[in-house]
Amino acid sequence: MDSTWYSDYQVSATPANYGDYSSGVLCENQANFELTTMSHTVFYSFVFVLSLVGNSLVLWVLVKYESLESLTNTFILNLCLSDLLFSCLLPFWIVVQYSGWIFGEFFCKLFNMIFHISLYSSVIFLMVMTVHRYLSVVHPLSSLGSHPFRSRVRIISAIWVASIMASVPDTIFHTVLADVSPPVWSCEYSELKWFLLSVYEHNFVFLFSLGVILFCYVQILRTLFRSHSKRRHRTVRLIFTIVGFYFLSWAPYNVVLFLQTLLRLRLFQSCEVIKQVEYSVQICREIAFSHCCFNPVLYVFVGIKFRGHLKMLCRKFWPWKWNVSPSPRASGAFPYDDASFY
Repeated sequence: MDSTWYSDYQVSATPANYGDYSSGVLCENQANFELTTMSHTVFYSFVFVLSLVGNSLVLWVLVKYESLESLTNTFILNLCLSDLLFSCLLPFWIVVQYSGWIFGEFFCKLFNMIFHISLYSSVIFLMVMTVHRYLSVVHPLSSLGSHPFRSRVRIISAIWVASIMASVPDTIFHTVLADVSPPVWSCEYSELKWFLLSVYEHNFVFLFSLGVILFCYVQILRTLFRSHSKRRHRTVRLIFTIVGFYFLSWAPYNVVLFLQTLLRLRLFQSCEVIKQVEYSVQICREIAFSHCCFNPVLYVFVGIKFRGHLKMLCRKFWPWKWNVSPSPRASGAFPYDDASFY
């Protein structure tokens, strides 16, 4: 692996490469390339399997044991679908680490479209879940207290359509380019300005959703100080934990993406600075891409009803090891809080 490969081995706003931003500075990275590639392979394989099993299990529990008339359950179901969509990209990302982009122009665009649809839908679903919880707790008599099937379909459809529309620029402006000779093909933005635009869009969406969620949780916590409902506390705790893990996953990634734009604009030309940013990028990318397997684990540790449903499911396969009573549905227990599977 020669020194010019380092400029290609970098993170981007998507799992794609963006060509040389080092302004001609060649940074030797031979020693770390094979080790980093192997660690990516092991880590992404583990995340892929855990996400596939975990999110599929959550979907099974939701469909079999819970009411999808609950708007919160509907949000969680679609959040699982979004995580599964994201996790399906990880095997392709592993191949790209070894062979460059070998899937052609069409799949380059499709790959980035799916990546951004999953990313934006996750952000929006988490934000809307928080807003819905805010309305349920702070304004329990609001119109969201009742949500018929048609309303649920409209809300979910609007979120997916918005996610698809937000992914269109990244889809259009990605193309397949040869980076070095002999050519190593990469799926990247056709021009620097589209890369910068995408990163700034990511940063804006992240900061905007963070602002909305922080506002909602401040109001929720103020209200809960005056409430003694254990179920309300469980529900808020689970959503708070999910959202907290999400932002802990993606906040560092957004920071290093912004730092990468400074490198692309050639504000830094030191090889040592570039290597430090790249090292941070690899770590933050792995943390961010692992978000798709976090939520099922959080449901197990935080969601009491989900643990009960999971025990019931295990009891069907290993009846001699599990002795639990069916978890009762909580529908109607609280007039201001829908029957989610918390």
